[in-house]
Amino acid sequence: AFDVMIVDEADAFPYTFDETLQRAVEKAKRKDAPIVYVTATPSQRLLHSFYMESYSFIPKRYHNHPLPVPQFQALWGYEKSFNRGKIPKKLKQWTEERLSRNEPFLIFFPTISLMKIATPLFQLINEHILAVHAEDSERKEKVVKLRNKEVPGLLTTTILERGITISNVQVAVVGAESPIFTASALIQIAGRVGRNIQFNDGDVLYFHHGITIEMDEARAKILFYNKKGFFNE
Repeated sequence: AFDVMIVDEADAFPYTFDETLQRAVEKAKRKDAPIVYVTATPSQRLLHSFYMESYSFIPKRYHNHPLPVPQFQALWGYEKSFNRGKIPKKLKQWTEERLSRNEPFLIFFPTISLMKIATPLFQLINEHILAVHAEDSERKEKVVKLRNKEVPGLLTTTILERGITISNVQVAVVGAESPIFTASALIQIAGRVGRNIQFNDGDVLYFHHGITIEMDEARAKILFYNKKGFFNE
């Protein structure tokens, strides 16, 4: 029925893993109608599919400021620390600094189980800190609370890696070396920061137990995008 199909976040779950959704897009369009795929982090499969066809690359944000470059910070033995009932010192200091500056924050965890262990520990610092994950029926309400400054920050899984805009939000990733944090996911997470023209910069910190290729790739791509955006002005 449709003359044009636009697939936003074309590299994201569940579209990339569900062939039924992909067939539905094909079936819903007219025979010769184009499909436009939109994403900040195209997969290699998507890039190869359209390498010889037309595509547009926009290496800058709407406000013309660069994407904040992630910093790496070692957090050795963070799982043991949480299991012993303590927030790792560097992470605790980072959180307390955000609270003292009244800056909203997102702290990403590699697993729901680790996040659930960490949540009550963070609530000892500030009882209003909440946690969200894909199976949380109140996740939308909690995001609204963060946006409305009713809570200071959220602990989260990758469910909030994209599609969320919070003014002046600061971001930390716990266990950035974990396999779930691909280069694409880490770039999307960094993209939560600096989305507002009044707050176009901020903190993106990858806490890790060893730097991975994916972490290096994410940082290198952000530097590359920023450079391309600068020279294209």
